[in-house]
Amino acid sequence: MSSSASSGGRALHWDAAYGGRGASGVSWFQEDPRFSVQLIEALRVPRSGAVIDVGGGASPLAGALVSRGFSDVTVLDVSQSALDLARQRCGPDSPITWVHADLLHWRPDRQFDLWHDRAVFHFLVEHDHQEGYLALLRSSLKPEGVVILATFAADGPESCSGLPVSRYAPEQLGTLLGPDFSVERQCREEHTTPAGAIQPFTWLAARRRG
Repeated sequence: MSSSASSGGRALHWDAAYGGRGASGVSWFQEDPRFSVQLIEALRVPRSGAVIDVGGGASPLAGALVSRGFSDVTVLDVSQSALDLARQRCGPDSPITWVHADLLHWRPDRQFDLWHDRAVFHFLVEHDHQEGYLALLRSSLKPEGVVILATFAADGPESCSGLPVSRYAPEQLGTLLGPDFSVERQCREEHTTPAGAIQPFTWLAARRRG
């Protein structure tokens, strides 16, 4: 997600990325979203809880959660192409809710038990967009709700898909979330892209204080 482009520009950028490389060809693709699933299980997110995967695109996570018994899963992405690929993968009868929207301008009509973001927040390089994202996250989580954030690590790539990114250590993400959250898990992942490159990621899981 480019923080400097318009909503239409962001949609065109990511539609082109998926259109040119397909779901499994983009650098962030994971056939097995094991880090996410392990954290969700460790944090005891209830199967009946409301889950949102922001910027989930064509990720297999939503389908993996449904297969594990989660019954209220939403995927939001600015790219309709990505959502179409995910919908095809999950099938027409999937209970997943697909939302085509720009996260920077989206306002939910409900709160969630889990906010999951793998590789969206680091594309927000402008301070006001970062603050807008964090305000939305805080207002969208129920008390005792869980946020899982995955960004490029401090030694990770400086750009991705032709766009600049911000890189974070775990303590930086914890500070950004602020005192309303208690950090429960943090880890590092060496993600291997479909092209064979290594991308270090920082993962942080925190719970909103009740």
